[in-house]
Amino acid sequence: MKLLQRYILAELLRVFSLLVIALTVMLVFVGLLREATERGLGPLQIIQIAPYVVPSMLPFTIPATLLLAVTVVYGRLAGDLEITAAKAAGVNPIRLLAPAFLLGAVLTLASFGLTNNAIPWAVTNIERVVTQAMEDIFLDMLASQHYISDPEDGFSITVHDVRDRILIEPTFRYRNRDHQQITVTARAAEIGFDVKNRKGRIRMLHANLSIPGRDIGGSWEEYEHTFDMKEELGRVSARHMTVTTLREELEKLFDDILTSRQQQRQQAAMLLMTGDFEQLMGQQLESFATQERSQTFMQRRIRTEIHGRFAMAGSCLFFTLLGGPFAVYQARRQFITSFIMCFLPILLVYYPVMFLMGNLSKTGTIEPWWSMWVPNAIILAGAVVVLKKVVQH
Repeated sequence: MKLLQRYILAELLRVFSLLVIALTVMLVFVGLLREATERGLGPLQIIQIAPYVVPSMLPFTIPATLLLAVTVVYGRLAGDLEITAAKAAGVNPIRLLAPAFLLGAVLTLASFGLTNNAIPWAVTNIERVVTQAMEDIFLDMLASQHYISDPEDGFSITVHDVRDRILIEPTFRYRNRDHQQITVTARAAEIGFDVKNRKGRIRMLHANLSIPGRDIGGSWEEYEHTFDMKEELGRVSARHMTVTTLREELEKLFDDILTSRQQQRQQAAMLLMTGDFEQLMGQQLESFATQERSQTFMQRRIRTEIHGRFAMAGSCLFFTLLGGPFAVYQARRQFITSFIMCFLPILLVYYPVMFLMGNLSKTGTIEPWWSMWVPNAIILAGAVVVLKKVVQH
């Protein structure tokens, strides 16, 4: 019996490995194309981020690929009447399905590890490559055009030359918080980008500063200016954080909500004491309420992400619970037909319900600790029905 189980497990691993490699390679090209289009990357940067795109694709390819592998292997075994022969010898079909269940459990842990650790690591390295690419593109434009401007932010740079990533005789013009146009000239300067904190930094040597229409100015041996990058750059979403980081963010948001409520109560008490009822209903207290709503919504999003991450990883096991018995039950059909008949309901029910539960959890309508497992519960209910038929007949 152990020999037969090892044979089935080896077939599952062989088919699964071939399918996951083929599907991952295809999706990697799609992911690289998307990254290159969104971030304006060149061929060198695409080659550099290619190894980091693979881990971010695997959690999405593993469940469907595992379902196809289970359907192929058990569909072929049932079609060749090997399952029937084993049952005639008194072997329980659940023992024949055990290798698939074992592989599903192992891949559940692997999928969670990839989602929780590999994806944040990959995103960090992709951002590092993108940062380097941004600096290279920025310096290449300055080297060729000697001028870059951003009219929206009132920012411009003019250089005489660029040598070894050093700006020679640069002139910087930008607006300060008082909307005054400031001009800084220097002998040399360095520029860098911090995508994580969405900051740009310019370090200038032997700088002279002047403000038109004012006598205020000055000279510095070294002058540094930081500026904000676009909001969409470097923003880390919840799905790119580890569970530990997400829980730390939850605690921080909880403390922020308590602090905001305390400040709101103190402000309301002060206005009541002074009898300023107009201010009591004014914009200041409303801003506290708006801030608290935003923090509460972010809290719900993070909790939904945490529970959804466990549920999505668990889909590997639940897919095998349904796919293996279903392939055995549909023994006389082609394995592709069995896969489509099994995957189509999953596509039409599982994923829409998962998205629905996620949206309802984010809005606070339902609790994510149980709602994110509803799609898996639906799969489990179908698996129990099919498995009962396989054992009986």
